[in-house]
Amino acid sequence: MFRLYRGLPPPVYVLFFATVVNGAGIFVFPFLTLFLTKKLGLDERQAGNFMFFTSMAYLPGALLGGRLADRYGRKIVAVGAQLLAASVYIPCGLLTRGGFSAGNIAATLVPLLVLVNVIFDGFADPARMAMHTDLTTTENRQAAFSLNYLGHNLGFAIGPLIAGFLFNAAPEWLFWGNAIAVAVATTLVALFVPETKPTEQAIQASLATDSSEKAHVGGLVSAALTRPYLIAFVFIGASYGLVYAQHRFAMPLQTEKLFGDKGAALYGSLMTLNALLVLVFTAPLIAALKRNRAIVNVALSYLLIAVGFGMLAFVRSPALFFVSTFIWTMGEIIDATNSDVYIANHTPMSHRGRFNSIIPVIGGFGWALSTPVGGNIIHAAGIPVLWLVMFAVAASASGGLILLDRAERRSIARKSRPGQSFD
Repeated sequence: MFRLYRGLPPPVYVLFFATVVNGAGIFVFPFLTLFLTKKLGLDERQAGNFMFFTSMAYLPGALLGGRLADRYGRKIVAVGAQLLAASVYIPCGLLTRGGFSAGNIAATLVPLLVLVNVIFDGFADPARMAMHTDLTTTENRQAAFSLNYLGHNLGFAIGPLIAGFLFNAAPEWLFWGNAIAVAVATTLVALFVPETKPTEQAIQASLATDSSEKAHVGGLVSAALTRPYLIAFVFIGASYGLVYAQHRFAMPLQTEKLFGDKGAALYGSLMTLNALLVLVFTAPLIAALKRNRAIVNVALSYLLIAVGFGMLAFVRSPALFFVSTFIWTMGEIIDATNSDVYIANHTPMSHRGRFNSIIPVIGGFGWALSTPVGGNIIHAAGIPVLWLVMFAVAASASGGLILLDRAERRSIARKSRPGQSFD
């Protein structure tokens, strides 16, 4: 079953181990909503608005980071930005250790520093994704991407469980532990992964091919306009972030509301289950669905997301939270192992950094809107209504992808007819 991970380029395995380490140290963001409400005293709407600002802070970093990655290289941008992001968490831990009170400067500085961390993380992500794409081909990309996804969840199986106990016992270590993990992971990349930016010779050679990844002569806008199905895919995919991000906003609020002080521990257990399910089911799901087109698999994933989160409108027992997590995790796995593959296979090699900056910006609108939308719906109508709305959004997106796939296949068929121009 795991034979699909054999024979990958050696740097892919280094990135896998770095991702495991980094995933094990993701302490802050899974518990940021609870940190804002329980430690800083924000209500649900205020917490949702702050989470929106964190999403917006990501955008300028991502846009500039992608440009720099295409111009100067993937490695220097990714390594530099990640080290800066890690360093910001050190004073966050010191300030948290001193405690919070009304008017306390720490209560202002910690959220601001979290925003700075997000900006630097935005710089790193396009370069990191371009690096993964550079190291792979259409033949081994799904295996390589799924291995990286597996590594993230292998680490994440440990991280939230630890963070769930640190949240009350030693909250400063949420920040310090996260910083240490990022620093170690980044050091592995700096030492053992070469620069992957395509050479000018490789870019010029690709122009003579009919590959969907061949270089494009021109800027980002003209390159994007030549790939309308990719852009449509990304816009539809924005709805995924709107729905999926509720697992780190509405879900911890719901567990805390239903189960009180035990809610944080239950939420940590759900996140650990999520990561363990990924470890167990990623390879079998890839094997079962590998003959499907990537976009069809993504449509299936959205349907599972709709059911998994939609049922939370009616859930009141811990056992059903685990059932829900199983269903939406299956959707998450299928999306994670197919969505980026579809995007990478439709992205010009000359613009990978820039595409991997603008695509998260478009898709990130869903993530950015998830918390203010969720917070306002919860404030106005309650958590169950929010889950029903999320069901409708995800189910509609699934249908939209099926229609997009049909349109793309018709376009390919027309271009394949004798005498049809490919220009």
